[in-house]
Amino acid sequence: MNTARNPGRVAGFWYLLLVLGGPLRLIYIPNKLFVHGNPSATASNIAANEWLFRSGMVSDLVGAIVLIFLVLAFYQLFRSVDQRLAVLVIIFGGVMPALINFVNVVTDAGALMLVQGGGPLSAFDKPQREALAMLFLRLHDAQITAAEILWGVWLFPLALLVYRSRFLPRFIGAWLFINGAAYLALSITGLLFPGYQDQAFLLAQPALFGELVLMLWLVIKGARPPAADRAATVDG
Repeated sequence: MNTARNPGRVAGFWYLLLVLGGPLRLIYIPNKLFVHGNPSATASNIAANEWLFRSGMVSDLVGAIVLIFLVLAFYQLFRSVDQRLAVLVIIFGGVMPALINFVNVVTDAGALMLVQGGGPLSAFDKPQREALAMLFLRLHDAQITAAEILWGVWLFPLALLVYRSRFLPRFIGAWLFINGAAYLALSITGLLFPGYQDQAFLLAQPALFGELVLMLWLVIKGARPPAADRAATVDG
């Protein structure tokens, strides 16, 4: 199936890139380098694996760019369904999360500079720099928790578009709506009841597969709005 005549498959491939690159900074690097409650060990791990940490910063930047192309692909796919909802997908799913990604790169850069020391940072002793580096990493986590609000909100207009489209299964639209509500619950839990965030994440796992189902459907089967089918028929 020609991707030029299948805007759904184009969106699916952008989604796939996002899914493949996202876990590096979000999951792998924190699990490998960060030691909870131990700034000294965390700083040592970052210093010993500087290129890995920097690759996480690059993945955030690349992820921000991929997000923009993804929501533009969704706009192309769904604008004939409801243009206003498609614009909301661009704003809440692309522009605003991408900006948070860029800010997160700055906080990581600050943590790395503190770990490396030197220059004006020589005024701080090593334990102080390590504590400040941990503060920057925690700010990064706090921004991720706040961003989960956007991860949830953008799925509501997307869910409605999928549900109304009739060229994608309606059950995916319903699942996406539940997925969005789960992200909202995770963000609110992280902000108000941080001690229960891990438990909330485990409970939310089934709901969070909605996006994965949409991505796989688009990559494997693709999707074309009726207007694209008519154009393909005329061209053929």
